[in-house]
Amino acid sequence: MSQLSLLKKQSFLPYFITQALGAFNDNLFKNFLLLVIVFSSLYNQAESAMLVNLAAGLFILPFFLFAPLGGQLADKYEKSRLIKTLKLIEVGVMALGAWAIQMHSIPLLLGLLFLMGAQSAFFGPVKFALMPQHLKQKELLAGNALVEMGTFLAILGGTLCAGFIFHTEDSAFTASVCVVVLSLLGFVSSLFIPKALPNNAELTINWNPIKQVVKTIRITKQNRTVFLSILAISWFWFVGATYLTQLPHFAKTLISDDPQYVTMLLTIFSVGIALGAIICEKLSGDKIELGILPLGALGMSVFGFDLYFSSQNIITSNSMTMVDFTLNNYRLLLDLMLLSASGSIFVVPLNALIQQRSEKEHRAQVIAGNNVLNALFMVGSALFSIVMLTVVHLSVLELFLSIALLNVIVSIYVFSQVQEFLIRFIVWIISRVLYRAKSTGLDNIPETGPAVLVCNHVSFVDAILVGAASRRPVRFVMDKNIANLPVMKYFFKWAKTIPICSPKVSTEIYKQAFDQIDKELSSGEIICIFPEGKITRTGELNEFKRGIEHIVKRNPVPVVPMGLKGVWGSIFSRSGRFTIMRAIKRFRSELEVVASTPIPAEQISAEKLEKVVYQLVNN
Repeated sequence: MSQLSLLKKQSFLPYFITQALGAFNDNLFKNFLLLVIVFSSLYNQAESAMLVNLAAGLFILPFFLFAPLGGQLADKYEKSRLIKTLKLIEVGVMALGAWAIQMHSIPLLLGLLFLMGAQSAFFGPVKFALMPQHLKQKELLAGNALVEMGTFLAILGGTLCAGFIFHTEDSAFTASVCVVVLSLLGFVSSLFIPKALPNNAELTINWNPIKQVVKTIRITKQNRTVFLSILAISWFWFVGATYLTQLPHFAKTLISDDPQYVTMLLTIFSVGIALGAIICEKLSGDKIELGILPLGALGMSVFGFDLYFSSQNIITSNSMTMVDFTLNNYRLLLDLMLLSASGSIFVVPLNALIQQRSEKEHRAQVIAGNNVLNALFMVGSALFSIVMLTVVHLSVLELFLSIALLNVIVSIYVFSQVQEFLIRFIVWIISRVLYRAKSTGLDNIPETGPAVLVCNHVSFVDAILVGAASRRPVRFVMDKNIANLPVMKYFFKWAKTIPICSPKVSTEIYKQAFDQIDKELSSGEIICIFPEGKITRTGELNEFKRGIEHIVKRNPVPVVPMGLKGVWGSIFSRSGRFTIMRAIKRFRSELEVVASTPIPAEQISAEKLEKVVYQLVNN
């Protein structure tokens, strides 16, 4: 679905406006305060630098102290009411902030910055835990892409607005009015957010922040894939924070001390994030496509490396206009935009993944754990930059190069630990690059709970095509001879396929297969089998075996008939011997994956399923 179509829905638009206004206002207030500190005549350079670092610490400290508590509250209470309360608190904090700006009270402004960080720490878990309740599964990725795009553009807008207001004649009054008006607008928009019922109304709140931080991290570790996804998201914030923090230094030392160049670089970085969010949704379709994660990770390093080389000979002069600079250094600017776009492609599916796969009862607490680790990695980014720049004496360009190298190492670790990401990448490449695939009726695959998919068997890549179409991970039952092919056996093992053979060949393997199928279904997983038991040699449907009847007898779950259309004749089918000309002719051939309505277990028979699948592939 189109991302922008979500903005027409009451279930999303008020929420989107509320969070965007909050991000804009936070950054307007914070950056205006930083400008006041830097240019204040009350402090020397050393004191000013100390206060700037103190301000950054005061804003991020609440995420460690209060995000876990915010996660508990978001799980226990109705979310729209909680958001209204938090936005009303923001109005009060900003009213005090307006008064403190008028009084030029730096200590009070710093204290209010801490309160703003606390309000944001409470708001983070509830805003992301709310999305899975208001959006359908197929809308979740588009929603996250819009939020990512809106948040970064709001951060940029607040930052630029702070700089503009600071240079106006009556900056204190203007800033005071803006922060109050924006907070009021945020509160008004929150009034239109639909209700989202509690996930765990019986939850007992733990008010001890230290103990709850430890407990929250433990909760995030319960699902290994979710926890490693959170670490990967935190790494994105490590990389992003490094670039955003060092771009002013980069601009001043390598381009010019004119602030407009800093503004331009920050704008390009933020536009890249927005562009990446749009690309992410286009590449993924209407599901959370983990296969594009390696593309994002690769782009973060490739464009990071090229940024280093393209910055070696920057063309600039005092008489050069911004247009001239852009034309003469387009490669550098393109690298920066594509680097941030790659980061967005990397992080958007991961954010959607942790919302989708976290247990409903403590989803907000998992998101709170994500926020805590994100903040920790951003602090780590600052410390890393300080050490590299002041102790190791790297230049800012060498710091960027080291980040690109580290990203390669982190990416290899993440993809080696969560093979699903790499498997989905291979599946995505085959289904999107070698074919032009479309799907029909995939909403018939249950969003949660166990089910069995049955499909016709046309080619050697049928499992990949079905797996690519499904919004949920699928466990495939596969002939043991194929599952044990050299090299490919490692891929099939990563994909958690279930080898099977005829009981005449091995009763042990046959029994183990059905035991594993039963175990996966009992765990709520999706199983896919090809009841023909072999790939067609004629393009016509072979007789369905009765293994499906045995499966649903042991574990009565719904069965979803599926059909592959247009695959016969492709290079992976048995329609003829392989030739280069045939491969070229069939490259990017069209195919369709269709699914019918689920059939209850008590109505299942091999003959009935064969008829349904025949109708699917021949209509």
